[in-house]
Amino acid sequence: MGDIKCELPTESTLHKNGLVLTENSTRLQAGKGYKNTFHCVLTIYRKETVFGFFKGLSFPLASITVYNSVVFGFFSNTQRLISKYRYGDGRHPSGMLDLTVASMLTGLLSVSLGAPVDLVKIRLQMQTQPKPLLAESFHLAGSGNGSGIVPLHSSSLQIQAQAQPMYRGPIHCISSILQTEGLLGLYRGAGAMILRDVPGYTLYFIPYTLLCNWLSPEGSASPHPCSIWLAGGLAGSISWVTATPADVVKSRLQADAMHQRKYRGILHCITHSYKIEGIHVFFRGATVNAIRGFPMSATMFLTYELSLKFFRSL
Repeated sequence: MGDIKCELPTESTLHKNGLVLTENSTRLQAGKGYKNTFHCVLTIYRKETVFGFFKGLSFPLASITVYNSVVFGFFSNTQRLISKYRYGDGRHPSGMLDLTVASMLTGLLSVSLGAPVDLVKIRLQMQTQPKPLLAESFHLAGSGNGSGIVPLHSSSLQIQAQAQPMYRGPIHCISSILQTEGLLGLYRGAGAMILRDVPGYTLYFIPYTLLCNWLSPEGSASPHPCSIWLAGGLAGSISWVTATPADVVKSRLQADAMHQRKYRGILHCITHSYKIEGIHVFFRGATVNAIRGFPMSATMFLTYELSLKFFRSL
């Protein structure tokens, strides 16, 4: 690998930075009271200090390497199986239809593996968000009615109270979800995640392939590592930005039910969010997603291609 001219950060560093950006994205999408990305960053820092940016990081960080290895390995093997079935040679170049099918199947696999990880991450990140308390549960002193209290009966009045952390960590979070919501509770928001990951991975692998072919010199046996890095980064940004609306719905469904359930399903979440916050709500966190998507995807694709090249040479 002595011909690589560009300096690349390590994959573990990028995963840590990417997960910190994920924290901001999750708060913007599922949280309340944030005007924009900068306001979200300042609010988290003021209320929770720098450690607030690392909430829910340990569980996805521990599983991200295995998750990416399985996803990229599955995509590669699916491509090979499709090529072998259609062309009789597992190393035959994949066509656009082959790439689409392999990408969509990879998206389905990612949901089965990633939905519980995403749920735990979001629950840990959102557990200290202020929760609404109905005014019926409060009384004001000095009613003059002899009892010394005045019950408040206006259902429209809500008071924000700072939520106490519900979970002591990832393991406690998983066990609590299993006890209160069952095994299916770990897959809450999986439907929205399918809407995000199936087209998301299609718009991940196909742009990468097209960009790699475009950036590679004609007649070149394999793209240059810097071309792989650039194509992977651009593909990651494209995929994450286009997946943001579905990601917003997924995050809201997964953060829901921590204090009181608000959404009855995907469609209700979409219509309710649109009525209350308008169309722009579905693009919250798009900037953060684009920023984190580039370096993470660039490094993952480069690692994947160099590993593939190494093992094929054995």
